[in-house]
Amino acid sequence: MFSWLGLVILLGAIGTSSYYRLQARRGVETIARRREGVLLLGIRIGVAALLLFPVVGCVLIPQKMVWASFTLPFWCRWLGVIVGVSTIPAIVWVLHSLGQNVSETVLTKRNHHLVRSGPYRWVRHPLYSAGIALFLALSLIDSSWLILLIAVIVAAFLQVLVIPLEEQALLTKFGNDYRAYTRSTGRFLPRVLSVPRSVHALTLITLLMSLQPLLGNASQCG
Repeated sequence: MFSWLGLVILLGAIGTSSYYRLQARRGVETIARRREGVLLLGIRIGVAALLLFPVVGCVLIPQKMVWASFTLPFWCRWLGVIVGVSTIPAIVWVLHSLGQNVSETVLTKRNHHLVRSGPYRWVRHPLYSAGIALFLALSLIDSSWLILLIAVIVAAFLQVLVIPLEEQALLTKFGNDYRAYTRSTGRFLPRVLSVPRSVHALTLITLLMSLQPLLGNASQCG
């Protein structure tokens, strides 16, 4: 049951995103993905396939995905369902706020304007935040450490490669306005000015240690 719920949530998120992207393509300007370059396009396709494989695998070939599973209490898996479902309206909020600025590349449109409304008031890349939250939720729903690992790898990929390219394009277009905007917002989460990064890191380590007792013997995706 949980695996099917995870797949339905994933398809709902993809469908929602696709609707807004299609609407943007019907606008006055569309940026072809090939303008990013073959390498970045290939990486995007590979990352998408990597994200989809374990979620679909837990539905179609659950017996062969046992090796990537760990035991979780039902309340954790239902928590994943709640978080996963909540990412869909979050995606709607983000893409509605972007409007015709929606781009499927790291490039900006000629009439692109700097969005500071909606979730962009606090976060520079809320769509990525929603995506990461979605796959963290799916890792709970499917009780899969593989999905969790892939989500972490993709988050690192965004942080190291994609976001710097996007922000450089925005900095080139908007200059000091974008510099000021980055000082008041966070990349994935709202900026907490009074808390140093070391405290955030310690909090994350403590959270991971607290979750360790939940990790047990392998159990079938279900």
